[in-house]
Amino acid sequence: MSKVAIIGNAGGGKSVLARRLGERFRLPVRAIDDVQWQPGWRPAPANVVAAAQAAWLAEPKWVIDGWGSWELIEQRFAVADTIVIVDFPLRVHYRWALQRQLLATLGLSKGWPPAGCRALPVTLRLLRVMRYVDRELRPRLLSLVSEERFQEQVIFLRSPRELRRWASEL
Repeated sequence: MSKVAIIGNAGGGKSVLARRLGERFRLPVRAIDDVQWQPGWRPAPANVVAAAQAAWLAEPKWVIDGWGSWELIEQRFAVADTIVIVDFPLRVHYRWALQRQLLATLGLSKGWPPAGCRALPVTLRLLRVMRYVDRELRPRLLSLVSEERFQEQVIFLRSPRELRRWASEL
C-alpha cells in the first residue's frame, strides 16, 4: 500500500482512517477538502484543486482522502494501488457527521473543518449533500469501482465494525 485513495460519504471516518494509514505506512496524507474549500466555505477554482491533486499524484507515495470532481476521482483511482470505499448505511454517516459537527463547533474536532471554515453554518447543507451523495454519487462510484480494471484494488468497508477491524489489522 503506497498510493491509497479513500472515498465515501461524509461522517464515515475517512480522515481518521487516512491519518492512521499515513502513520502506519509513512505516507503523506492529503485531503481534497483542504484544497477545494477556501475560508468561509468558498469553493476553490477547479484548476487549483486539479493542480494540487496532480502534484500529489506525482509523489511516489500518498493517501488522498475525499471526493473532488468526477474527473479527479477517476484520475486518482487510475494510479492508486488501493481504493478504500467507506460505504456505511446513510443513517450511520448522518450520526457520525452530526457528532463531528458538534465536536468541531466546540473546537474538539481534529483535522476538520478546513482552515478558515466553521462547522455549524454548513450543517444543514452538509446533510442535504450527504443525501445527494447517497442517492446520486454512490451508485456512480459503485459502478466505477466495479469495472474490471479496479477489481484488485478495491476494499469495501460497509460498517463501523469492518472499518475498525480492517484498521486494526494494518
